Amino acid sequence: MSEVRKVGAWSRVGKLLASAPKRMREAVDKALMQEAQFFRTKIVEGIGEQAPGGKTFAPVAPTTIAIRRFRGFKGTKALLVQGDLRNSITVVKEGGGVFVGVLRSAKGRGGQPLVNVAAVHEFGSSPIAVKLTPKARAFLHAAFRKAGLDSPASDKPSIGIAIIKVPARPFLGPVFEKYADPDQVSRRFLERVAKNLGGEFGHP
Repeated sequence: MSEVRKVGAWSRVGKLLASAPKRMREAVDKALMQEAQFFRTKIVEGIGEQAPGGKTFAPVAPTTIAIRRFRGFKGTKALLVQGDLRNSITVVKEGGGVFVGVLRSAKGRGGQPLVNVAAVHEFGSSPIAVKLTPKARAFLHAAFRKAGLDSPASDKPSIGIAIIKVPARPFLGPVFEKYADPDQVSRRFLERVAKNLGGEFGHP
């Protein structure tokens, strides 16, 4: 019977095989976080470009821009007055999965729950009746006048109520619709796992 000889770095192969379960788990966990960060980046970029997932936001109303400028904010983009909502989009590992979005604990600079703000912009709002105090009416008159917009005549009767309706500007749904196709996700994920494992286990 002929002798069987081991040719090559068999000791190294043995070490690789022994560490495979741990390394695979680490590679998979890292790939999962990378995929989540991919979605977060697309969401943030979408807000900046005003077209998440390629779906353009409804334009900001001239009256809203007038109020912003009167308050000292120069931007005209939706969802980007101070950047609180955009900056609150986060990635959090939860058990065997990952959360991408706005946490219930996230607060704006004024203390408002940003998850509520996110929901209003994502789905739009029903008409909201807001009582206008004399101070609020004076503020609106001044803001509109400075912007060159028509404002309600102060000498006309008024019920003192403004009706506000926030249009839907979805910034999460369109991104997931565009990039969460199972085949795309599977391809990106497997490529990341292979890259995280390195040349010892091959490349995608």
